[in-house]
Amino acid sequence: MSKVETVSADDHCIVTDAVAAAEKHTDGEIVTVIASQSDDYRETPIYWAVAAMFFVLACIAVFPAWFEGWLSVFTGGWVHNYTPGEYLTIIMLLLAVTFAAAHLLVAWKPVRLALTPPAIKRIRSRARAISLFRVSAEKRTMGLTGVLIYLSMAEHRAEIVADSAIAAKVSPDVWGEAMADMIVELKAGRAGAGMAAAVRDVGKVLAEHFPKTTDNPNELPDRLIEL
Repeated sequence: MSKVETVSADDHCIVTDAVAAAEKHTDGEIVTVIASQSDDYRETPIYWAVAAMFFVLACIAVFPAWFEGWLSVFTGGWVHNYTPGEYLTIIMLLLAVTFAAAHLLVAWKPVRLALTPPAIKRIRSRARAISLFRVSAEKRTMGLTGVLIYLSMAEHRAEIVADSAIAAKVSPDVWGEAMADMIVELKAGRAGAGMAAAVRDVGKVLAEHFPKTTDNPNELPDRLIEL
């Protein structure tokens, strides 16, 4: 998926209009959220820095002659018989420098995101979506018919989370069409259009299982929430 740029004012209008239109035919309530990122992944630099240290240590153990040759560079090519204490001190300093350098490199946001495993991104994005759902939609409607459509820009992940009444009638794989239609637009860099496409598909499912009744108010905001 190509990188989606900042959400525009037009995107907000497109999504808000799509939610309002979809809810005309259902008692379901659709909440839309676009987040710049689901998590900071602050542990990623530490993991990679530790891995770099072990890699350097393994190289020293497997190729001791290479390491001794590298040390001779700092003594002008002269052979020096290091004591065990000196040798260990040099290795510890090298590992400390390796850790600091690797941590500094991976702490840079683009590198940190690139080196975070996809499985971790998927888990964190899902967790963020569920957390936001609990705050914004869960048990906040009379019929327990709230749905959250969540898009995390940095991870290129989207999630749909539904309240209990909907989950009891609609299998999670039903949302596949909404996700697919959203991805088509996101690949073209149209975040608002992608979210609106998902809203329309979700609205059709909700209209089928929870058609509009006369006494059901608009209980959740239609506007796009940008985090």
